[in-house]
Amino acid sequence: MSRALDPALLAKLVCPVTRTPLRWDPERSELISDAAGLAFPVRDGVPVLVVREARDLSD
Repeated sequence: MSRALDPALLAKLVCPVTRTPLRWDPERSELISDAAGLAFPVRDGVPVLVVREARDLSD
């Protein structure tokens, strides 16, 4: 079951690569950077904004 991400936190987060806003994907519990084509995991409610941990959306 995915958890909701705090909207106030989401409003402050940006992609570490492009510095553009991220969007929340509740189905996969990921933060999506459309600009970079990456999906960053959220583990135990904590965003992991580390590029090597991100999933490439083109896969």
